[in-house]
Amino acid sequence: MGVLATSLALGLRQMWDGAVLRVLLKSLAVTLVLFVIVATAGWFALDWLLARSGLEDTLFTGAGALRGALSLLLALLGLWVIWRIVAMGVINFYADDVVQAVERRHYPDAAHQARDLPLGEQLRAALAAAGRALVANLIAAPIALVLLFTGVGPFLVFWLANAVLLGRELQDMVWLRHRHARGQRAPVRKAERFALGGVVAGLLAIPFANLLAPILGATSATHLVHRRLRAHESS
Repeated sequence: MGVLATSLALGLRQMWDGAVLRVLLKSLAVTLVLFVIVATAGWFALDWLLARSGLEDTLFTGAGALRGALSLLLALLGLWVIWRIVAMGVINFYADDVVQAVERRHYPDAAHQARDLPLGEQLRAALAAAGRALVANLIAAPIALVLLFTGVGPFLVFWLANAVLLGRELQDMVWLRHRHARGQRAPVRKAERFALGGVVAGLLAIPFANLLAPILGATSATHLVHRRLRAHESS
């Protein structure tokens, strides 16, 4: 796990480099815009569903206000899950820029050999990542509801599901540039991949830290993949 700790430290330090910071601000702006769109659409959809279910304005005095409050509460609960899906989908779209910035500074030989990803491939990767995240969280949701009485159960269920998923996604967003020359399998250990995904999944659940988590995951994953690759080649 020493390689992982070093990769996280290097990834955190690299976040304030000009090239990475520009990607951070750009991806954050896109994420927030998409988040507002999803939140607004979700609120209206829930309000409509509650009205169609019988909670109409004419049902009793204050029914509209109650429906609005319930819609807002449900929308906020849903957005707690949706945030990580939107955020990771966006960062997958900008992943090539982040990985290039890290590689140019720390791994110039690998950067020279890497394959630049076409826009269409980046878009497909982003949509695929968002789709996998949506499916994983939908599968985790019923289990989390069953464990709702435990207090921490839902958080642990979502954390576990996203730790496994994010570890793989973060590794692959780096390896996608190099697997044409080095093979399909990245040299990252499963425990390290899971731990990296766990750190990022935990940060995604913390207000304000969740704004930085996707970029930290991308920079750290780049260091982790290349440091493991160097160790593998020298052994």
